[in-house]
Amino acid sequence: MILKRFYDDKLAQASYLIGCAATGEAIVVDPNRDAEQYLRAAEAEGVRIAAVTETHIHADFLSGTRELASRAEARMLLSSEGGPDWQYAFAAPDGARLLADGDVIRVGNVELRVMHTPGHTPEHLSFVVTDTAGATGPMGILTGDFVFVGDVGRPDLLEKAVRVDGSAAAAARTLFRSLQRFHELDDHLQVWPGHGAGSACGKGMSAVPQSTVGYERRFNWALGATDEAAFVAQVLADQPEPPTYFAEMKRLNRDGPPVLGGLSRPPRVEPERLRRVLAEGGLVVDTRPSAAFTAGHVPGTISIPLGRSFTTWAGWLLPYDRPCHLIVPGDSLRALDEVLRDLAMIGLDSVAGYFDAAAVDAWDGDLEALSHLDVAELAARLASPKPPVVIDVRGLAEWKAGHLPGVPNIPLGYLTERLADVPRDRPVVLHCQGGTRSQIGVSLLQARGYREVHNLAGGFAEWQRAGQPVDGEEVAAQTT
Repeated sequence: MILKRFYDDKLAQASYLIGCAATGEAIVVDPNRDAEQYLRAAEAEGVRIAAVTETHIHADFLSGTRELASRAEARMLLSSEGGPDWQYAFAAPDGARLLADGDVIRVGNVELRVMHTPGHTPEHLSFVVTDTAGATGPMGILTGDFVFVGDVGRPDLLEKAVRVDGSAAAAARTLFRSLQRFHELDDHLQVWPGHGAGSACGKGMSAVPQSTVGYERRFNWALGATDEAAFVAQVLADQPEPPTYFAEMKRLNRDGPPVLGGLSRPPRVEPERLRRVLAEGGLVVDTRPSAAFTAGHVPGTISIPLGRSFTTWAGWLLPYDRPCHLIVPGDSLRALDEVLRDLAMIGLDSVAGYFDAAAVDAWDGDLEALSHLDVAELAARLASPKPPVVIDVRGLAEWKAGHLPGVPNIPLGYLTERLADVPRDRPVVLHCQGGTRSQIGVSLLQARGYREVHNLAGGFAEWQRAGQPVDGEEVAAQTT
């Protein structure tokens, strides 16, 4: 048996190739849209990808199941569970085999037994894996977004992201019952989850890539829960805000992700055309490092630095119904390809063109700087007769745990839809935990005509280090 794990750091997402060396067949579970990585791995292992499957209709990335099946000429295997609202619309036209609880997938000498594990989503499947060439019982379980290392998949996404009102509590109760089936598995089974730390599909998952059923039964908080009502309350509490693009992912992944056939580069645009693009209302995303954007950027562009969080914030902030232009670091095609891949992972395929960094240097007007205030400057301004408006752009759970006294919370992903809460006639200071999210927020406000807006250097962490006053639930608990 061949088992290879693929991990995308920006999505915090895992996928798996499982193959049989004896017969030369393989199946890929939960692929993302980068089909090349699976095709290369299969070739290196001397196997052919005969089947592609996934644990559920994903919300946090655009599924690569359809893409890889097309490229590899493989058959798709898709869940038939979940009821009429959560069936794959493309399954029948694409000739997919539908899977139900108890079904068995055979890949040479390897068997994957289908286990319906709803709760995170209604149609969710897990796969119990047995290498029949060397064993009579299973060795592990591919849990997708059902059980993570140290956590479980959140059951509130349909309500919060897709607006299925009232579904979160019912899904949490369903998840509790699914966990009782997990308890029936043997301790020695390895647990191969679909996500690691940093994913918005849970709130406390570990960065450890795999675990065992026995370990999770002993140390995973959710598997230690014995009271259903208490479990429901705990699993729904303080979940992070789901990015707005999750709703689009659920729709596309259910109805049928477009097949790209590989990534293609958009045209390079000459620097002198940048002014025209902006004048015509075009969306221009500057992906250069934060320091470069701070020092000088073209007015009207927004900053989403190319880095580990790029995919998340692109999904939060870029629309799916209009194209964008990119400014990429330097003149590197490698950087361009990384940006395009990251955007493709969440279905943002409409890039009209790109400028290299020389377009900023060639700008025929004044560049705009991004203002930073240090903690001492902000404290002094807050004590003045006309203090600035300070907004905390971290997540709500972060804000509850501790925040600047009297400072409201508008998570960065909601900033553009809550501009009415951001005054234009007073100085505005944004802050996050360390300064990165708030810099993106400042760029959004500047692009929308806000002139006196600042970023708190070092963010809330620096405010705390300086011994400044803090309010919040955890702070109150520590002082009582």
